[in-house]
Formats: sequence, C-alpha cells, structure tokens
Amino acid sequence: MRSTLSITHTQLKRDDVRSNPCIVEKRGRNMNIRNRSLLAALLITVGVAAINMANWRKTPVALAVSQIPPDLGVNADFHGKQLFPANNPWNQPIDTQPIDSSSPVMISKMGTNISLHPDFGANWNGGPFGIPYIVVAGNTPKVPVTFGYASESDPGPYPIPTNAPIEGGSKSTGDRHVLVVDRDGWKLYEMWSSYPQTNGSWKAGSGAIFDLSSNALRPAGWTSADAAGLPILPGLVRYDEVYNQKAINHAIRFTVQHTRHAYVYPARHFASSLTDPALLPMGARLRLKANYNISTFPPSAQVILKALKKYGMIVADNGSNLFISGTPDSRWNDGEMNTLKRVKNTDFEVVKMGTLITH
Repeated sequence: MRSTLSITHTQLKRDDVRSNPCIVEKRGRNMNIRNRSLLAALLITVGVAAINMANWRKTPVALAVSQIPPDLGVNADFHGKQLFPANNPWNQPIDTQPIDSSSPVMISKMGTNISLHPDFGANWNGGPFGIPYIVVAGNTPKVPVTFGYASESDPGPYPIPTNAPIEGGSKSTGDRHVLVVDRDGWKLYEMWSSYPQTNGSWKAGSGAIFDLSSNALRPAGWTSADAAGLPILPGLVRYDEVYNQKAINHAIRFTVQHTRHAYVYPARHFASSLTDPALLPMGARLRLKANYNISTFPPSAQVILKALKKYGMIVADNGSNLFISGTPDSRWNDGEMNTLKRVKNTDFEVVKMGTLITH
C-alpha cells in the first residue's frame, strides 16, 4: 500500500500541469470543468489512501494480537482469541434484552443482602483457588477415560497430559474439574470428579467434548462436566482477560444455592427436584443493572463489572449464592477482587428467559 501511494503522489508532482491534460488543462484563466472534477476525484482518492495508511500504521499491534495463537500450559494466555463463535450464547451481549417478569421474585428468593463473591483468587488455604485449565498441542497423546455417567458423557480418549491440573488439587474432595484445550484441533475437553489412575488412564463422573468453532449444544437432557450441561471454560474469569486484554467479552459462570427443576436455553440439564417458580432454573441469565455505579472500583474489578452489565452471568451449577467462577492464579490481586463483594443480589436483574424445560 505504501509503495502505491508514493508512486501516485510522485507521479502527480512529476507530470504537474505540463504534460498531462487529463489532469488539468489551462486555457487562459479558465479551467475545464470536467478535468477539474477528475483532479478533485484523484486528490480525494489519494487522501483516502493516506488516511487508511495512517490508520493502518496506528494499529499493527491489534492486528498482530488477533493472529497470535494461545500459549501452551496451565492457565495459558489466549491472547484475545475467542472461545466459540461470536454468535455463541456465551459471547452474545444481553444488555438490551428485556427483563423477565419474574425477576424481582427470583432475585429476592436468593435472600437478603447477598454479596457477589469471586470464587477464585491468589490465596486461600495456602494457595491460589478456582477452576484451572491447561492448553495442549494437537499431538498430545490421548488416554482412556471411564465415566460414572457414561450414558451422558462423550467417550474418550481425551488428550490429558500428566501435568493436567485438578480443581482443588490432587487431594481435593470437591468437584475436581479438569479442563483441557487442544489448541490445534480447537476442541475443549472437560471432566468432573476426575481421578488419574496408575496406568495413565482416568476415571471421572462425567465428561464432555466441545468443538470451539461450533455452536452445537449437548443433547437435550444431558449433563456435561457442569450440572447445567454447559461448557465451563468459556464462563471463567481469566487473568489474561482482566489484566492483559482488559476486557471480558463473554458471560460469566455462577452458582446459586437452590435451583429449580428446570432449565432454559442454552442449558441442557437440571439438577434439582425443587419446583418453586421463584427459584432460578439452570441457564438463567442475570445482568448487573445498567445504572449501577462502578467508577469507585479498581480497574481490574471494573473489567468484570462491565462484563456483567453487557454479557451477564449464567446459572451453571448448584453452590453458594452469587459465586462467580474464575481461574486460580498467584498473580490475582485478592484485595481488588474482594471489592466485588460490595455488589448485592438486588443490583442484578434476570434477563427474559425462554421456554422452561422440566423433563
């Protein structure tokens, strides 16, 4: 582009008005109107090209970043690469969607003065806490996996490396999620209640494989590594998003203590026998109210709060009320993240839900 622009400009100077009557023709004091128009059009074209070149020169970093593949390793940097297509439910803004008519009742049902809680950080019980993941290369050997809920799990083998982190650590008695991204195949492998075996295989409660270039959902009624039948990783708050990209462009995963015997799109599974219509179903989406003032929060917390306004958060599992999920990382500033606890349940509203599935 630069060489073309240079030649055009030089040619104009070289030809001047002497040797190119198609540009300018001078007859006494009058200029031919037609040729004057041609000159104006040419100058506009050159000007637009110059502006485009200037803009291009201002944005080489942004262009380069979008082409950088995710790093390899535990809690690796995705360099802004989006999980799932842009029109995936996780990546769709809901800030202009209508409010559900039952929103006040469902928000109140959680309790009084319930705080938003970051269920991730740098230090709890002696170390980082949250749900980890690992990014691997496409040639990572796949190992056999057997599932307790085999009828609703995607069969193995899965590309689980020997250093794959387990949520809560190897001795955890919790959910023990294992999340693996195949960077080259662009697939996500997730397991719940995961236990490595001495022969290199794994046993897990359930597992799911997601094509990160597709919007395909689980079969209706199927669980995943999460109770709602949803993928976990695209809903996590990650360090690289908050501090490197300084933007979260997706909805956030969260839990509530009691859910309803129902699910709504994009969830595919419920995990409750309770039928109280005031309870949130799996897949319900909440958003932070647009008029909530976030200016007094630290910049890192504002990144999360902006995402909660634009993309909201999705009910994905039973757990503590308003606990949002993220990755364990020693670099988190727990003091900054804990400012999120100033936000209460009444600062949220339920986005209008679709059809309730109860079977």
